Amino acid sequence: MNEPLRYLYNESYLEKVVNSCNDFPGGLLGPHITQRGLVISVFNPQARHIQIIDRNNGRVFDCSPVTDNGLYGALIGSNTTIDYFLRIFPYYGEPYDTEDIYNFPVQTTTQTGYLFGNGVNYNIYEWLGAHLKTIKGISGVLFTVWAPNAQRVSIVGNFNNWDGRMHQMNRVHDVGIFELFVPYMEAGEIYKYEIKTPEGLPILKTDPFGNYQQLRPDTASIVADLSSYSWGDNSWIEKRSTDNTFEKPMAIYEMHPGSWRKAGVNKDEFMNYRDIAPVLADYIKEMGYTHIELMGIAEHPFDGSWGYQVTGYYAPTSRYGTPEDFMYFVDYMHRNGIYVLLDWVPAHFPKDAHGLGRFDGTCLFEHPDPRRGEHPQWGTYIFNYGKSEVKNFLISNALFWVEKFHIDGLRVDAVASMLYLDYGRENGNWLPNINGGNENLEAMEFLKHLNSIMDKRNPGALVIAEESTAWANITKPPTENGLGFTYKWNMGWMNDFLSYVSTDPLYKKFQHDQLTFSMVYAYSEKFILVLSHDEVVYGKCSMLNKMPGDMPQKYSNLRTTYGFMFAHPGKKLMFMGQDYGQNDEWKDTMELDWFLLDEEPHKQMQQYVKDLLHLYKNEPAFYQQDYNEDGFEWISKDDRENSQVSFVRKTSSGKGNLLFICNFTPVERLHFPVGVPCSGVYTNIFTSDNEKYGGTGLCKSQTLTAQKIEHDSRDYSIQYDMPPLSITVFKYDYVDDKKIEAERKLAEEKRIEQEKKLAEKKMLEEQREQEKVERLAQLRQREEERKQAEQTRVDEERKQTEKAVEEKKKLQRKATKRVDTKPATKATSKATAEKPATKTTAKATAEKPATKTTAKATAEKPATKTAAKATAEKPATKTTAKTTAEKPATKTTAKTTAEKPATKTTTKATAEKSVTKTTAKATAEKSAAKTTAKATAEKPATKTTAK
Repeated sequence: MNEPLRYLYNESYLEKVVNSCNDFPGGLLGPHITQRGLVISVFNPQARHIQIIDRNNGRVFDCSPVTDNGLYGALIGSNTTIDYFLRIFPYYGEPYDTEDIYNFPVQTTTQTGYLFGNGVNYNIYEWLGAHLKTIKGISGVLFTVWAPNAQRVSIVGNFNNWDGRMHQMNRVHDVGIFELFVPYMEAGEIYKYEIKTPEGLPILKTDPFGNYQQLRPDTASIVADLSSYSWGDNSWIEKRSTDNTFEKPMAIYEMHPGSWRKAGVNKDEFMNYRDIAPVLADYIKEMGYTHIELMGIAEHPFDGSWGYQVTGYYAPTSRYGTPEDFMYFVDYMHRNGIYVLLDWVPAHFPKDAHGLGRFDGTCLFEHPDPRRGEHPQWGTYIFNYGKSEVKNFLISNALFWVEKFHIDGLRVDAVASMLYLDYGRENGNWLPNINGGNENLEAMEFLKHLNSIMDKRNPGALVIAEESTAWANITKPPTENGLGFTYKWNMGWMNDFLSYVSTDPLYKKFQHDQLTFSMVYAYSEKFILVLSHDEVVYGKCSMLNKMPGDMPQKYSNLRTTYGFMFAHPGKKLMFMGQDYGQNDEWKDTMELDWFLLDEEPHKQMQQYVKDLLHLYKNEPAFYQQDYNEDGFEWISKDDRENSQVSFVRKTSSGKGNLLFICNFTPVERLHFPVGVPCSGVYTNIFTSDNEKYGGTGLCKSQTLTAQKIEHDSRDYSIQYDMPPLSITVFKYDYVDDKKIEAERKLAEEKRIEQEKKLAEKKMLEEQREQEKVERLAQLRQREEERKQAEQTRVDEERKQTEKAVEEKKKLQRKATKRVDTKPATKATSKATAEKPATKTTAKATAEKPATKTTAKATAEKPATKTAAKATAEKPATKTTAKTTAEKPATKTTAKTTAEKPATKTTTKATAEKSVTKTTAKATAEKSAAKTTAKATAEKPATKTTAK
C-alpha cells in the first residue's frame, strides 16, 4: 500500500468505492488533476499489478496499490491528462491490455434525463439498455440503467467473472440514470446488473431495456445489435401509413408460435423465426387471412404464461431465435402482404426475482401500495401509471416494437384490469381514486397518452384493446373524451354468441336475444369479433365440441357459427386450429393436431373456412360499412320459434349487397318465405350446407326472383328451401322500388306533359301552316285580281289610244282639208292666241312623258327659219316639258291648240299614253307644215317660246 499516495484521496469516498457502495466511482477512479499533478486511479480486485502506458511515447507508469483490496494509483506528475491504456496483470492468467473504463466522457445528456423524468422521452430505448458505441475511437458497449434508489449499480457477466466490484457505474443524472462504457465488448456478451439496494443488499437484475435474453431457465441479458438487419419493407410501411383499415377486410389469425408447429423428431423443439416464416406465410395466404396476431413474443420466463407475464419488454423471446431472426420474420410477412400484430401486456408483470419487481430494492415500476400495486388473482405486480418514468418506459416500449421491429399493431391485454381499481378485488381491498371512484385515473391518462403519440408517430399502426366490460368510448379519440384505441375486442358478443350456439336447438328460442342483442351496441365502438385462445382452454372445450348434437350436427353448427360471425358487422379474429375443427382444447406444450386434416370432416371444415375467408375478402358488403349503421338492416330478427334470422349487409354504392339467412335448428324448411328489401334477382353465392363442406345440399337454386308478396314487413319476398343448421348468402343489387315508382310516376307525368306540349306545338304549327296557306291564297287572288285589273287597264288604255289616234287622224284630216281650202287668216290666229291657255292644256303638256319625242318630232317639222332655230336651241329633255308646264302657253301654242277642236281630250290622252312619236310623225306629215311654221314664226311670242 502506497501511503504517500493515499493522502491524495478522500478517505470516505475511497472506502465507498472499494466497498462498492458509491454511486459515482468516477469521482475517484480514472484520471484526475490534483495539486501534485495528474493522478490515475484504477480499481481492480482481480489484478496483482497494473501499468499505465502512454500511447504517444510508450512510457510505462507502474501503479502502486493504494489499498490492499484492489485500488491502484499512479502520480504522473503532469498537469494535463495523457492518452493512455492499461496493462493488467491478473492473479491467474496472462497479462492483457485494456482501456480505463473511467476515462470516457459521460454520454447521457441532461436533456435525455430531463425528458425521461417528465415521461416524454419517446426514444429512451435508444439510450437506456446496452448499445454498441464508438467513443474516442474505441468501440464497445454503452450501458445505461434507471435505478434511482440504488446505492450502487454494476455490470456483471462472464467478462468480469460476475464480480460487481469490477464495473461500477456512474450516476449521471438526478433522475437516477447510471451509465458506464465498457470498451472492446461486442454483441453476444451476456450480462446483468448487480444493484445494491438502499439496505445494502446486492441483487441481480435483467436489463429492463435489454434487447435479447438467454433462453429460460437462464435469465441474463445479451448484448444485441439491432442496426445490422437490412429491411426490405419500406414500401409496406409507407402504404400502411395511409391505410383506412375501417373500410378494408381484416381477418386475424391468432397464433402461438411455440405450439403452432414444432421441430425435431419428437416434435418437442421450438422452430426458429426464419423457419416459421415461409410455412406460416404460405398457410395464411392460402387460407385468406389478412393479419396474424402473435402471442408470447416479448421475453417471459414461464412457458405456461403464454407470454402474458413479461420480464423482457424490449426483447423478442429467444425461444425462436435472435432479434435479427424476428426482424426477418416480420419482414418476410410484409413482403407477402401479411400484417403482423403483437400481444402487448402493460397491465401487469411477474414477481420473478430477475424481473422488474423491486428493481432497485424499492417499488420502482409497481405501485407501492399493494391495494394498487399487486393483482390478487394473477399474483403479479401492477405498473404505477402515475409515475412519469414508468409511463415513459411503457410508451417507449410500444413505439419500440412498431419502429424497431416494424410491427403493424399491438393488442393490449387486460385493459379492464388497468381501468378499474377494484378489478378482481374484494370489497375493502382496493383504494379509491381522489374522487372516491373506482376508475384508475392515472391508467386512463396513460392510455390516452399512449394512443395519441402512437397515432402521431406511426399513422396506420393499430392499437387494439382487449377490454371485457362496457367502459365507454374506448375507441373514441382523446379529444372526444375517449381512450383513443383503434379497435376493441367485442367480448360481449363472444360470450353471448357462444352461449347461444352451444345451447341445444330445442331451447335456443328461449335464448334468442343472445343472438340479436349485440346489434343494439354494435356501433358504439369499433369492434373486432373474436373467437380467441381464451375460449378453447381451461375446460371450455374446443370450438367443435362446444356445438350440440351428434358429430355431423356439430360440424353443421360450427359452419353456421363461423358464417354468422363473418356476416356480423365488425372485423374478425380466429385462434389457430379452429379453422379445421380441432377436437381437443389448445395445449401450449404440443403442436396443433395437423394430422386431423387426413380425415374428411376436418378437411371439409378447413375448405369451408378457406372459401368463407376468400368470399369475405372479395365481397365489400362484408367489411366496407362495418362501422356505419346504414350498412346493416334486419329482415327478420324476432323469429325465436324457428330460431332463424335474416339480415342485409350493404355496400356504400348499393351494388353487390348481401342477404344472409341463418337457421340455427336441425329442421329444414321448404318454401320458407323471407322478406327482401326490394324487387330484383337474388343470387345464391354461398351456403354452409354445400355438399362439399359436408352439408345436405338442399338449397340447389342459384337465383331467386323477388315476388310482390309482402312478408317480414317488406313489399317483396322470396321463397327459399332453408337447409338445417345453415347460413346462406344471396347477392343482389339494391333497387329502391318506392323511388323507382315515384320516378316512374314523375317520368309519366313528364311524358304526358311533353306529349301535351308537342300536341300544342303541332296544333300551333298546323294553325300557322293553315294561315300561311290562306295568306298565300289571298296573295295569289290579289295577284290575279291585280293582273286582271292591269290587263283591263291596258286594254282600256289601248282602246282609248286607238280612239285618240283615230280622233287625231280625223282632226288632222279636217285640218288638212282646211289648209287646202282656205288659208289661215291672221284673225283666226289672233282669236286663238287671245284665248287664255287653260289649266288643262298646261297640265296635259306637263304630264306628257314623251316630251323629248315631241320636241324631236317638232324639230323634224319643216318649220320656218326662226321656228327651226328656236327649236334647235332647246335641249330635247324633260326640262322643256317642265318649262312648258310652268309657263302659260304662248300664243303660238294657243293658236295651234285653237285650231284643234278636240284639244282637251286629245291633250289628256296624249299625256297618259306613249304615243307622242306617232302624233309627232302625223304632225310632220301635215301638208300644211310650211304654212303653220310660217304662221308660228310671225307670232309675237316666238321669242318667249324659243327661250
